[in-house]
Order: sequence, then structure tokens, then C-alpha cells
Amino acid sequence: MAEHSKEQRVYSVFESISEGYDRANNRISLGLQNSWKKALTDRLTADTPRGTDILDVCCGTGDIALKMADARRDLKVTGIDFSPAMLEVAESKRCGRRNVRFTQGNAMKLPYRDDSFTAACISFGLRNTADYEQVLREMKRVVRPGGYIYCLDSFVPDSPVVRPFYNIYFRFIMPMLGGGRKYKKEYMWLYESTQKFLHRGELENLYRRLGLRAVNHKNRMCGACVLVWGQK
Repeated sequence: MAEHSKEQRVYSVFESISEGYDRANNRISLGLQNSWKKALTDRLTADTPRGTDILDVCCGTGDIALKMADARRDLKVTGIDFSPAMLEVAESKRCGRRNVRFTQGNAMKLPYRDDSFTAACISFGLRNTADYEQVLREMKRVVRPGGYIYCLDSFVPDSPVVRPFYNIYFRFIMPMLGGGRKYKKEYMWLYESTQKFLHRGELENLYRRLGLRAVNHKNRMCGACVLVWGQK
């Protein structure tokens, strides 16, 4: 029941905020979101063999998928998300690119065969899913042996010095900066989902528990944004 309730709430949030989501993200991150996402796309495109398939899970408005498609025209990129409104924005930004496509689906039950992709990524989406382990298990299932699974997300910083400033910003400033008065409640959810999310070390341990190798991470913003990866 709790799992279903979280899915419904997340669905409602993203259906509501899809139109202004990209602009809000830029405000919330103080313009830094592009550099965070570039850390993911740079690593992914550097690690991926030519002419192969990449899966972007919880792709939202398609930023990561489109960046990968532009960086490597030889790659075939598939973005999947469960929000039609977010996918509508993604499609509007595709602008005829032939090496990227978007489809609707559930991250906890990916509609792909085993070993379908060379790599898979999820950015700022895992914390909004109802079962983190199931999502990562599905990503591992559809990635070929030797491929990587990447997760870029927001975390509560481990540093006791940084954490109070982080909490003040994300609890009191971020919801108004992102959603204004109209969508303040929706952006409060993004704060809550980060508070309830795994710590970076816990996520790395989950990667290892699922049998992923060479698990590592890269911090941004004193640990408020972290890229974690592991190899199947």
C-alpha cells in the first residue's frame, strides 16, 4: 500500500510540474545542474563502446538522453518514464534526432529483455521510486555483462558542517524558488524524497549487494549531488 501511495504521489507531482520543470531545476541548482549532468554524460559516453544502446531510466524531460545522443551520434539512446506529461516535454525537445527515442513505462518493471543495453543510467529519479532495490535490479537485468549502471542523485550531505545549511536551503528556500506559490507543495515533496533517500554509502552498498563490481562515486556540492556507478 505504501509503495502504491508513493507511486501515485510522485505521478501527480510530475504531471503537475512538467511544463516548468527544466526552468525550475535551473533555479533550484543555482545554474549548476548542467555541470552535474555533464559529469554523468561525460563518464557514460567515455565508457561506452561505439554503436551500442543506452537506457535512461526515469528520463523525465529528456535532458540526459538528449545530451548523450548529441555527444555520441553513434549511440542509440532510449529514455523511459512513467509520466506522460514529462515525456511530452521530452518529445518536444527531440527535434528530429534519430538516435534517441522516448517511451512510457515503469522503472520497477522495465519492458525490455535481459541484456538489451550496453549501459543504463538514472538521474534524480531513483529517490522518487517506490523500491530502490527493485529499480536497480531491473537496470542490472537489462544491461549486458560488463556494462555499467549509473545513478546521479541528490543526497543529504554526510558533513555535519554542511548539512544544516543544506537543510535550510532545501526546506525553506528551494520549494518557493522552484515552484513559487502555485507549486510550493509539489517542490516540498522533492525535499522530502531526498530526506528519506539512502545515504551515498548505503547506495554503494546496495550496488555491491546486487553483485555489481568496481563500485565508485564522484561528489559534487560537498556531497549534495553524487554520481555512483558500478559494473555488471
